[in-house]
Amino acid sequence: MSDEEHHFESKADAGASKTYPQQAGTIRKNGYIVIKNRPCKVVEVSTSKTGKHGHAKCHFVGIDIFNGKKLEDIVPSSHNCDVPHVNRTDYQLIDISEDGFVSLLTDNGNTKDDLRLPTDDNLLTQIKDGFAEGKDLVVSVMSAMGEEQICALKDIGPKN
Repeated sequence: MSDEEHHFESKADAGASKTYPQQAGTIRKNGYIVIKNRPCKVVEVSTSKTGKHGHAKCHFVGIDIFNGKKLEDIVPSSHNCDVPHVNRTDYQLIDISEDGFVSLLTDNGNTKDDLRLPTDDNLLTQIKDGFAEGKDLVVSVMSAMGEEQICALKDIGPKN
């Protein structure tokens, strides 16, 4: 055998899949599903009876978790659907830059500076107002399929 060393390029995600398969018949309301390559939260599931060719069909209505658009899909209940790995992480808000990016403090003390302010006007004004008042704010960041977005806000009291 050769004495050469092999060098592998390291990837941050360790090759982990962004989705996992799940049988369509087992996906329920308030679960997650991928419709048209977008991660969605299921708001409605209806199952039709088996037809002439023997497959019951599941009709999914989902809302895109990042942009709020309503998407629909119909899948045979015995087939597999992609389900996104959805993670929620809380970070403390440190700063809001003028170009719309936020600076967040991670659990290990590093800063995360690659997230934009949310597009939801209600949440946006809550974050800006709370930050202007000098409150300590914790934002919840939802991540799925390589996308991240601020989805919620917690006020943990005034800065000391």
